[in-house]
Amino acid sequence: MAVATDLKSPADEPVVRDIDLYGDGDVFPTYGYLKVPGAAEIRKAARGEGPVPATGLATRRQLRAMGLCPGGHEPVAQMVWRTGKRMAWLYSLELAKPKRVPTLAQEAALDKAMARRQTCPKCRRRYFRCLPLKTLGMCLECHDGTPADPADYVSAATQWLTAA
Repeated sequence: MAVATDLKSPADEPVVRDIDLYGDGDVFPTYGYLKVPGAAEIRKAARGEGPVPATGLATRRQLRAMGLCPGGHEPVAQMVWRTGKRMAWLYSLELAKPKRVPTLAQEAALDKAMARRQTCPKCRRRYFRCLPLKTLGMCLECHDGTPADPADYVSAATQWLTAA
């Protein structure tokens, strides 16, 4: 049985190691919360309080709020907060593209799918939220008589209107 005698103690090992994700020798930039370049301007633009800056870094949610998407590009940096427990990828605004607009057929297909999840099969009401159809099979009012708020659903259509 061979015993390694030249092992280093754990105290000699560094606690944090930088990993080269792309293999090009560069270290992946890491920023703390609100330490990202241009963070104040990007937050204002994401809230609709200011113009979209031409340069800077933003998260996916911030890009979506500004009407943009990463455009197929990889993240260029990361933001870490809560002592490393939380992390978000950052994308370049220069490489971001406008988000796609769905066609009418795509919107109709999505509405049809959501209608199936939001409509009670018993009373035919369409709610503004998804119903527990897998567990209960119907809305709460039909299941146990819990009254539903009338502002929470649309009444069942009694007849279809046809174009003349």
